[in-house]
Amino acid sequence: MKEISKLLSYRPDIKVVDATLRDGGLVNDFLFTDEFVKDLYTANLRSGVDYMEFGYKADREMFDESKFGKCKFCDDDYIRSIVGENNTDLKIAVMADVGRCNYKNDIHERSECPIDLIRVATYLHTIPTAVDMIEDAKKKGYEVSCNIMAISNTQEGDLKVALDILGQSPVDVLYIVDSFGALYPEQIQRIVSIFEEFAVKYNKKIGIHAHNNQQLAFANTIEAVGDGVDWLDATYSSMGRGAGNCAMELLLSFLKNPKYNVYPAIKFIEQHMVPLKEQGVTWGYDLQYLMTGVLNRHPRSAIAFTKEKRNDYSEFYKEIIALD
Repeated sequence: MKEISKLLSYRPDIKVVDATLRDGGLVNDFLFTDEFVKDLYTANLRSGVDYMEFGYKADREMFDESKFGKCKFCDDDYIRSIVGENNTDLKIAVMADVGRCNYKNDIHERSECPIDLIRVATYLHTIPTAVDMIEDAKKKGYEVSCNIMAISNTQEGDLKVALDILGQSPVDVLYIVDSFGALYPEQIQRIVSIFEEFAVKYNKKIGIHAHNNQQLAFANTIEAVGDGVDWLDATYSSMGRGAGNCAMELLLSFLKNPKYNVYPAIKFIEQHMVPLKEQGVTWGYDLQYLMTGVLNRHPRSAIAFTKEKRNDYSEFYKEIIALD
């Protein structure tokens, strides 16, 4: 039985990570205004959020800069234009995606940079490159997490080998990422136990990044908290790719640490997230995302369905099951 103290007591090791600009940026090509980003920074400060992820360190040779907003590339000068010297308790994070970033050139020495945490994103088959990225970031002076994507598609034996390799690296946090929103709380519990084996062995922390295809992102995050996971990703109004993520306002309301305050989050949602949806930016739970989640599929087909403004859900279901 889960220890109730892990759900109801103050947990000083818990870290809340705001991924709105990064995962949310996948919805609108990172076309956030500076006002939006500055107000989000302020909301995070006032809400007690621990880390603010600004976006990706994307490779400009792979991605056309003219088609994306600034948070796709997260230049140091851009981040400084928002946070200044950031003499606060809020730390700044960016994501470096294996195969989609030029990490040796674009991630500078920590002493010269406003970023605190590099979040390396990898699939199991790219773990060797992820380890090189982790070692590079550590040598430059950063905190480092490793986000293992598409965890619902992994075999337990392969996952254990990957975690053992990562455990021997200087990474600080090992992340469970339910990329397809396919997992249920019972499965989260089992996956956490696997991660915990190696986290204990190698003295690492564990994090979770959940997607909301089956409206379980918050439930799965709570499950992980109860199982002892300390690093928790969330986004304001659940803004994120496809069905979105664990909602920041739900998470802040749930956590028992008195440092967290949901009111600034509610205020930011009122001022910025509601208008964003009114402008036509689309994300969140819908039937097409339920279907890809249930079938443990990448949501790209559901995202295309949404962009085409289709509503023939039953036809879409027949299309995707025909892919088996």
